Amino acid sequence: MTFFRPGFRHPDLPPNEAGYELRDYEGGISTLCAGCGHDSVNAAIIRACFELAIEPHKVVKLSGIGCSSKSPAYFLGKSHGFNSVHGRMPSIATGANMANRDLIYLGVSGDGDTASIGMGQFAHAVRRNLNMVYIVMNNGCYGLTKGQYSATADKGSIGKKGEPNQLESIDLCEIAIQLGAGFVGRSFSGDKQQLVPMLKAALSYEGMSFVDVISPCVTFNNTPGSTKSYHWVREHREATNTFDFVPFRQEITTEYAEGKTEAVTLHDESVIYLHKGDGNLQITDRRQAMDALEEHKRKGLILTGILYVDPEGEDTHVILHTTKRALNALGEKDLCPGNDALADINDRFR
Repeated sequence: MTFFRPGFRHPDLPPNEAGYELRDYEGGISTLCAGCGHDSVNAAIIRACFELAIEPHKVVKLSGIGCSSKSPAYFLGKSHGFNSVHGRMPSIATGANMANRDLIYLGVSGDGDTASIGMGQFAHAVRRNLNMVYIVMNNGCYGLTKGQYSATADKGSIGKKGEPNQLESIDLCEIAIQLGAGFVGRSFSGDKQQLVPMLKAALSYEGMSFVDVISPCVTFNNTPGSTKSYHWVREHREATNTFDFVPFRQEITTEYAEGKTEAVTLHDESVIYLHKGDGNLQITDRRQAMDALEEHKRKGLILTGILYVDPEGEDTHVILHTTKRALNALGEKDLCPGNDALADINDRFR
């Protein structure tokens, strides 16, 4: 059987501000299971990049191993891409980012790829506040190897095999906040109204933007007893707030009521407008963010939304005082200035 994507698009569909059409952000035909939440996440990435008018050739998409790591083949087909080995996506992203800081780095991983074999690499990429968007498509199981529980499966959750998970789960959002990520959010693959603006904000943040997306596995982990199933997530999730994202170049025309909305300005002057719920969570307060996650976990709820933002966070290049020129653009004279320059450096330490 041959699969192909129809080439026809409505002739009146407008391009974005950069002159690209939505099809320019699409990729190949998905081979994931029908109904997989990952495809919804891919669609949200396509929509977010289109609405931000990001030039596709300025994006580098990276992944490891797993169902989620196949996803970069299904979006941004005109971007750079690198599919690494299991759990090693963060180190590849770090090396590429250090070589060329002028590109946009978008890493896609899974709960097994990140919370198990890749936990060490994830932790160090976060603590360095590497300037990238790190998306985890979180289904609580190993979809490629017949549905075993992953490290993010909640204790007591019941998958397709019927035996409840006996181990405590790892909350990647809580770890990301604790280790110093500048932007942390959690969403649900079935909620594009929340996920698309969250991804737009993450793509505009300068530093580590970590987004955990609950993305049910329809084959192995969509049973009534699973805390990663469509039904359970819809019935047990609560949002920190509703929010709008306004890029700096976009004219702000919406009015916001005073006392009910908080504006968080990012490095590039883009603004996140948070319409607070009853909890009035201060998302720029790291301690409040972690307490809120623990409190909702105690109640058996999944807290979604933008969980934490550090508007003044510094990314790896600022911390290390790297050159503003991309390292791959430095020539021999820049890297090897000669014996006199080396002697001057040595003299400073005498």
